Amino acid sequence: MEYRLLGRSGLKVSTITMGTMTFGGKGWARTVGDLGVADARRLVDLCLDAGVNLIDTADVYSQGASEEILGEIIGGPRKDGVLVATKARFPMGEGPNDEGSSRHHLIRACEASLKRMKTDVIDLYQLHEWDGQTPLEETLEALDTLMRQGKVRYIGCSNFSGWHIMKALGVSERERYQRFVSQQIHYTLETRDAENELLPISLDQGLGVLVWSPIAGGLLSGKHRRNQAAPEGTRQFAGWTEPPIRDEDRLWNIVDALVDIGEGRGVSAAQVALSWLIGRKGVTSVIIGGRTEAQFKDNLAAAGLKLSPEERKRLDDVSRPWLQYPYWHQRNTASGRLGDADLSLIEPYLKDA
Repeated sequence: MEYRLLGRSGLKVSTITMGTMTFGGKGWARTVGDLGVADARRLVDLCLDAGVNLIDTADVYSQGASEEILGEIIGGPRKDGVLVATKARFPMGEGPNDEGSSRHHLIRACEASLKRMKTDVIDLYQLHEWDGQTPLEETLEALDTLMRQGKVRYIGCSNFSGWHIMKALGVSERERYQRFVSQQIHYTLETRDAENELLPISLDQGLGVLVWSPIAGGLLSGKHRRNQAAPEGTRQFAGWTEPPIRDEDRLWNIVDALVDIGEGRGVSAAQVALSWLIGRKGVTSVIIGGRTEAQFKDNLAAAGLKLSPEERKRLDDVSRPWLQYPYWHQRNTASGRLGDADLSLIEPYLKDA
């Protein structure tokens, strides 16, 4: 297992993170999984034995049950080196202040998460989504307070847009609050939107990148194929709608390439998809989830899979999106004055100019 620094921090995390959305099985999360303590414990031990050192959860996963189950497994004195990340922002009750990124909600949410996970500190505390009604000064001051109190060690965000992140970093610098060390984003071969703003921002501003749903909710696993119904037992069979599929033909072309490369290497399509992500510039770690040991073992094996330049180019080409504005204009008129962060997106398109 490889370990990478999380943004500008000195904290090193494994290139594979364990996700826990399958723990609990309450409410909307039941579609994803309903693992209890015993089954979850086996999967946690499997990941830790493979070298994973970061486990990611959220208070909203099964309305706190995921955190509770994780607390039963690793609560109290932790095994050496185990890091825990959780998130807050979404509704945790029926009241008008039971959601959002207000000081009121975040401090209560953090204290509730600490109690559920039976720990005195959260290693990485993340805003789960943007809140456009709470001033960032209030949100970031609350997070800074939690860090000064010793309840949180690092902070990050998830599902923010580029301008959301830059505004937050600007407020942190101006007010001398602790800044985000990472962002958690959706990024796959099928959905490469993050390359437009989020990855360049991470490279420019020194943010770590954790990738959620790195095989697109199972769509890139090789189990789903062109002109075939979703296999029974999968998220798509149960009606899961993330990520949205905007170009079905492009999706199946990507899956065909993944399956072909996987068969040539004697590995699964999922491993190929994960290896492609781990090798992308700016990516720190990919978050894997599942309901069975077989799924986790297969995904964990991606940590040791290195794709050849030819294999990477094939995947890049079959999944490459259109270059959006203003990037095509920058490619055409400013290619001689682009920095590394700019080139992370634009460089593959320069030959088309």
